[in-house]
Amino acid sequence: MADTTREIERKFESRDSGLPDLTNVGGIASVVDQGVTELDAVYHDTPDLRLAASSVTLRRRTGGSSPGWHLKLPVGPDTRDEITAPLTDEPPAELLRLIRSRTRGAEVVPVVRLRSARDVRELRDAEGRLLAEASADSVHAERLAGGRGEAQWTEIEVELAEGADPALLDLVEKRFRRAGVHRSGSPSKLARALAETTPGTAPAPRRKKPVTAGDHVLAYLRDQRDRVVALDPAVRRGLPEAVHDMRVATRRLRSALRAYRSLLDREALAPLAAELQWLTRELGVDRDQEVLDERLAAALDALPAALVTGPVRDRLGLWSGTRRGRARSRTAAVLDSRRYLDLLNSLDAVLADPPLRKAARRKPEKALAKALDKEFGRLSRLVERALALDPGPERDTALHEARKKAKRTRYAAEAARPALGKKAGRLADDAKSLQRPLGEHQDSVMSREALRSLAQDASRAGEPAFTWGVLYGREERTAALTETALPARWAEVTRRSRPKG
Repeated sequence: MADTTREIERKFESRDSGLPDLTNVGGIASVVDQGVTELDAVYHDTPDLRLAASSVTLRRRTGGSSPGWHLKLPVGPDTRDEITAPLTDEPPAELLRLIRSRTRGAEVVPVVRLRSARDVRELRDAEGRLLAEASADSVHAERLAGGRGEAQWTEIEVELAEGADPALLDLVEKRFRRAGVHRSGSPSKLARALAETTPGTAPAPRRKKPVTAGDHVLAYLRDQRDRVVALDPAVRRGLPEAVHDMRVATRRLRSALRAYRSLLDREALAPLAAELQWLTRELGVDRDQEVLDERLAAALDALPAALVTGPVRDRLGLWSGTRRGRARSRTAAVLDSRRYLDLLNSLDAVLADPPLRKAARRKPEKALAKALDKEFGRLSRLVERALALDPGPERDTALHEARKKAKRTRYAAEAARPALGKKAGRLADDAKSLQRPLGEHQDSVMSREALRSLAQDASRAGEPAFTWGVLYGREERTAALTETALPARWAEVTRRSRPKG
């Protein structure tokens, strides 16, 4: 079974193996020598180094206090999640699954061997609590595939202890600078080893600043593609909000394809759009159940004790657990499917050779603004149709369609914001403000369907259905209040964002 720890560290260049004195820096009262440890790590990647390209590392390491397989996934500046598994000859299947969105079925092979002599110091406060661990590493790198040669260097690594203040790293860096020790130019030992053992390696090209309307749309699509790929391991690990965030990124991709069809060949992108719709729908099963679970549990907790009759908590827990388990299994099957990998490959292919129309070469101000005006027009028709209907199932459906369109309008505006500034920003904000009450209304619709089912199950089991009826009535009231407030909200949105002229 794999274990996960959050790693917050910085690496520094060092011309020798010495560690500058850190006593009295940020509460460090003592520096405790832990001796020298010999580490031997073999890093694995695809032959074309797909993991390294996304700052992901997979290694098999012996020596030290934690031998085994280590997978490191970037979380933010100086921060990575390290997932460990027991020492085996081949990469564990559970770790290979977490890098599947990057490897896409390609072979994972040894690419670099790093042997390090690590001189470790524990940095402790006046009460003996561990604040961080500093190590001076003498590194020897040997290229195993995709290059040739060897390299040697020394570096200093400072890793925070669990719960320590990240500001300590800033103070340590300040002390290091005064001692002539500076931040490493490489994000990891592997990155430096690859750079120094690949003759004639050119730096990775930076993405060009968007100029045309098409450039801006493609930049947005690339960002969302990258988010889908990066979120894949988090979804597989069941991290909070991961399914939601991945679903949003997928929706943003699809929304941009739809909103900017005047710039992109719609016919050529139709298969990709259909697959994005499939992925969004599949992720929605898990996410919708997550929302329902949280909403119904919170509603039950808010009820006075006198209104809770029968084993309602047990029934809700069983109902939620069963449905959530099925949803999680379904999501896992989707991410393990060939169809999902084909979708990621199709996204890459489209971004590498985008089917742009002639209008994509125009300046962004006019082309993107025209597309946003059309999006707002479509949103207007859906909202006004829904508001004209009488309360009931037909109106519920119409409001749900308006909610989906509000999301698409918001995402389209976000894509245009770097080029259009305030105009797009205002529309994005207004669409989001409209999305909230429409989302509250739809959540109420879904909750009432679930409560009706729970009440029926309770009655068949001979349990009181009273509490489920109370919760149903409260959800009806929530929906009615939301619908009453919508006309004023929509009037404010149209005042601010309706196209002029």
